[in-house]
Amino acid sequence: MTGETPKEAGLQGLASALVAGGALTSDWLPAFQAVPRELFIPERIWPGIADGTKQKPVVYRSQDPEAWYRAVYSDIPLTTQWDDGEHEGDGLGTTPSSSNSMPTMVFSMLRDLDVRPGSRVLEVGAGTGWNAGLLASRLGDPNVVTIEYDPAVAQGARENLRRAGLEPTVIEGDGRSGWADAGPYDRIIATCSMIEIPPTWLEQAAPGGVIVAPFGTEYGGEFIVRLTVSDDGTSASGQFTRGSAFMRLRQQRTDRPLIDAYLHGEPWPGDGVKSTTTLAPPDTGGWLELFVIGLGVPGAFWRAERYEDGAYTLWIYSRDTLSWATADYERGRTEYEVVQSGPRNLWDEVTAAYQWWDAQGRPGHERLGLTVTPEGHTAWLDSPDNPVPQQS
Repeated sequence: MTGETPKEAGLQGLASALVAGGALTSDWLPAFQAVPRELFIPERIWPGIADGTKQKPVVYRSQDPEAWYRAVYSDIPLTTQWDDGEHEGDGLGTTPSSSNSMPTMVFSMLRDLDVRPGSRVLEVGAGTGWNAGLLASRLGDPNVVTIEYDPAVAQGARENLRRAGLEPTVIEGDGRSGWADAGPYDRIIATCSMIEIPPTWLEQAAPGGVIVAPFGTEYGGEFIVRLTVSDDGTSASGQFTRGSAFMRLRQQRTDRPLIDAYLHGEPWPGDGVKSTTTLAPPDTGGWLELFVIGLGVPGAFWRAERYEDGAYTLWIYSRDTLSWATADYERGRTEYEVVQSGPRNLWDEVTAAYQWWDAQGRPGHERLGLTVTPEGHTAWLDSPDNPVPQQS
């Protein structure tokens, strides 16, 4: 593209790629062009990759503007904060805690949101402010509220939005509480992963409103869910639309105790009961499989202890520290040793959840759905009348 600036070339190239991939539709193209992503990207970033959650080395705009522009106008997520702002230096931190999301995901979720002229939108997780800026450009500043828990991130979003000539309402606060002052909302969107949809969102949504959020299980896996709020506002229900891997809402991060909390100082296997299984542990480890197991086995999580030649021990724990299980995997075997301890036989629960999914024909995420009420969540297959069985 002779004569074009890096911004012009990058903007056009990204737009073409997003349109060709079906994420960026004609109704969102004017906002994409009016709200350049670069205005929402800080001096220092850690570029991500398109098909995973890892980050590449740091890039500074002032030191390598070509690499910075290339990252900004690539279809990748950009990490902008590590470890809730406590990370120091330019290396990779332990846990990413704020980012500018992958453009394909941004516009796919906005398509799921299905805004209409005059729609009032609540966003949970302002991040850099780009998503709120796109919404404000299309719907008008007064119709958009975005909430950010981290004070520094919230301030950065405000500054970025002003730089782009936009002034939606930016609230510093806990996204679980929403923002009743500007409700009811026709649309609610979360840009952070949830393991529980807060009842407050139902209260602040207009009848027939839409909630779009990344929904993950404690066991693993995550997919975008699109819920429609009932006319009386007491429930919301809908299906999962696509896979995702967002940062967890900070207030819904769960503690994951170490093995000492389970063995109480005793050497493994402690009081565990040994058995065998023909279900290979790797068969339970795909993104969809983890998600399905998590829907049916609440309050559990896993870790892998890896050895040479691809062998490993899969450890499964209950959140309450009362139960644990191990399953040993070695290549070439068809039977695997299992040890279980506590009131819950966690490997049996995982096996039952997997076998249920297998018996249904291994359905994809698009056949799975979720119903949310103030009392909790119910996952289902094909219809709310067909709930995913609970194993615990």
